[in-house]
Amino acid sequence: MLSPRQETVLRLVVERHLDDGTPVGSKALAESLSWGPSTIRAELAGLEDLGLLDHPHISAGRVPTEAGYRFMVDRLLREREAVAPSFGVFEVGSELDAAMRDASEQLADATELLAVITAPPVNTSTVRHVELLALQPRTLMVVVITSSGGVTKRLFATESILDPGLVAWAASFLNECLAGKGLGERTVRSRLEDPSLNEIEREIVELVAPAFTDLGHAEAESLFVDGASRMVEDHRLVDESEIGTVVAMLERKVELLAALKAALPEPDVLVRIGQENEAPAMRSMTMVAAGYGPARRSVGTVSVLGPVRMDYARAIGAVRAASVELSRLVEDVYAD
Repeated sequence: MLSPRQETVLRLVVERHLDDGTPVGSKALAESLSWGPSTIRAELAGLEDLGLLDHPHISAGRVPTEAGYRFMVDRLLREREAVAPSFGVFEVGSELDAAMRDASEQLADATELLAVITAPPVNTSTVRHVELLALQPRTLMVVVITSSGGVTKRLFATESILDPGLVAWAASFLNECLAGKGLGERTVRSRLEDPSLNEIEREIVELVAPAFTDLGHAEAESLFVDGASRMVEDHRLVDESEIGTVVAMLERKVELLAALKAALPEPDVLVRIGQENEAPAMRSMTMVAAGYGPARRSVGTVSVLGPVRMDYARAIGAVRAASVELSRLVEDVYAD
C-alpha cells in the first residue's frame, strides 16, 4: 500500500515517461510539486526500493518498472479511470468480416497500437439459412449462412442429373431441420435422420450433410489486425527487437490466440505487462484484451498489443469501449 505522496510521485513519473520516453528526475517533478527537493528525492528512492521505479544510470532520473506500470494499471481498472473513446457504428452486412475489419481499424486509430480482434469461431454459431443451387446438371452448391454472419459455400458432384424439384425440396427440408440449430456433428446427424424419407431424398440429404458436419469441426479463428505499419512508422517500437517481436507474434498465430483466449472469462479488461505474458515471444510487450459476446457468453476477443511504455488509460478505455460495441453487434446477430 503506497502513501498518497508515493502514489502522486509514481503517477507523475509514469505520465512524464510516457510523454517522451526519457528518465524523470527530481527537478522535472518539482515543476508539478510544491515539495522540497529532498522530499522528492526521498520519495523517488522509496519507490525504487519497492521495485516500482528503476534508475538506469547513476546521474539519470527514474523510469517505471513493469511493477510500477502494474500498480498504475490496477488502479485504472479498479477505479475505472480510463477514458473511453467513441467508436463509430461497426458496419455489418451479410457477414461479420466487414465489422471486424472496421473495429480493428478504429481501435488501432484510437490507440496508435497494434489492434487484434478474433472473430467468433464457427462452432459457436447456429444455422440461420441454407440455400441449394444446381450450378450444372451434376453439380450442386450448398450455401450455409450462420447466426454469426458467416457464409460458407461447398460444391458436391452427383452421379445423376439433378432434378430441380428435388433440389427445392432438399433446401426446404434442410432449413426446416437445421435453422436455429448448432453445427455439432451429433446435432446435425440427429436432425437429418428421418425414417419417412424415400431413397432418393435420403441420398441427397446424405450427400450434402458434410457441408454442415465439417463446418462444425472448424476450429480456425479469423484474426483481424491493424496498426502494425503505423507503430513502425511512428517509432512506437524503439528497436529492431520489438519490431521482430510483433512479426513473431503475428506469425505464431496459435500462441497469440492462446494468449488472447485468457481474456474470454475475464469480467473486465485483462492487462498483461511484459514478463506477465506466458508466451516468451510476448514478454517484451504489453497485451490489453477483453472478451466480447452476448450476455454472459464471450465468443471473441478484442485487444491491443504494444510496448510496455504505452498509454494504459487510453488502451484500457479503447479496448473496453470496443468490447461493448462488438458485444452489442454480436448479440443482435446471434438473436436473429
